[in-house]
Amino acid sequence: MTTPARTGAGLRAYLALTAVLGPLGPLVLRGRLKRGKEDPLRWSEKRGIASAPRPDGPLIWLHAVGLGEVMALRGLIAALHAARADLSFLVTSTARASGGVFADNLPPRTTHQFLPLDLSGPVQAFLDYWRPDLAVWSEQDLWPRLVHQTHARGIPLALVNARMDAAAHRKRAALRGILRDTYARFSFLAAQDDTTARHIRDLAPGVEITTLGSLKSGGAPLPDDPANRADLARHLGARKLWCAASTHGADESVVLTAQALRHNADPASLLIIVPRDPARRDSIASACAAYGLPYAMRSGGEVPKPSDAVWIADSFGELGLWYRLCPVAVIGGSFGQVQGHNPWEAAQLDCAILHGPNTANFAADYAALARAEAALEVRDPATLNAALDRPDLAEMAERGRVLQSNSAGSVARTSAALLDLLGAG
Repeated sequence: MTTPARTGAGLRAYLALTAVLGPLGPLVLRGRLKRGKEDPLRWSEKRGIASAPRPDGPLIWLHAVGLGEVMALRGLIAALHAARADLSFLVTSTARASGGVFADNLPPRTTHQFLPLDLSGPVQAFLDYWRPDLAVWSEQDLWPRLVHQTHARGIPLALVNARMDAAAHRKRAALRGILRDTYARFSFLAAQDDTTARHIRDLAPGVEITTLGSLKSGGAPLPDDPANRADLARHLGARKLWCAASTHGADESVVLTAQALRHNADPASLLIIVPRDPARRDSIASACAAYGLPYAMRSGGEVPKPSDAVWIADSFGELGLWYRLCPVAVIGGSFGQVQGHNPWEAAQLDCAILHGPNTANFAADYAALARAEAALEVRDPATLNAALDRPDLAEMAERGRVLQSNSAGSVARTSAALLDLLGAG
């Protein structure tokens, strides 16, 4: 169990401020709506106004901030449902992109809503309506009023898959008082790695936290449309495919330089770029043109012509398709300051994994893959180009798939702990 919950000066000040700021919530949301940052059909969910019925029976509420984090919860939901078929699940997120894609890939007995603003009115309306029997927060996103009010209603709280590197720890140090009292309200805390556990203990002395590994290593496979995939495979024929997944600008500079080398030597080479933010499509297209690389744009309904060197896959929710089509994937976020994205989704779908040198977000994961010779770090276009021609990529992919399968025990252990907590609640 955690230390007894307290409401220190920092948390009291936060609660008072969010009570005063309540009337500004709708104004903020309308401004975001005008800028295209909110779903026009569902933005009221962030005011605590539900757009779906609450299911009968016990309900587990799970929250994660964005698309990748939300999709990673599917394996945990599947394990909980397999153990107790009477459970229903409410999944909340904050990023607009997460809503539509997750809604298209809902696990059994699961509803998606956007998380309400951490203001008095939206929080009260949300909890009054959904009345969860257990609240599960994932990774880094914590909102003190929601946690405080959930705990005040006697609803048990769990933090799973927690992740906090040194940079995130430094940023949170100024909020130490608020975070100490927020973490103390959780009955179960599980970290991805020992570094995260140490950082949370520093912010909240006395809390009990265990290290269970990453839930992302045991998530359900990313979905795709097999018929669509078969059609694309026939169209692409014998082209030599490789994928750059969840990319940012720094990643694209490296992979496009490498593809310029490859395409000049072998026009059959085709790079599929899957940007982390599809809205960056125009800047990627401009970069392709600057490198002299002909391209096709997925959102425009284009499929690559034999002369095209790059396919810009500027769509949400299709990463499972690209991983299944490509034998090798460069995982983005690893050449700049983003510090890497999830490698396990690619490993699970038989992709050989290449990545840049900056992977602090998944340091333990990439280290495990490296030890198993299931992933390879590349530092620049030249080493990337050489790696793409390695004769052992298929063996690397197989080692990654086996390691992913063996690492999936974190889901089972987390599921068991949550079921115990639900029973205790």
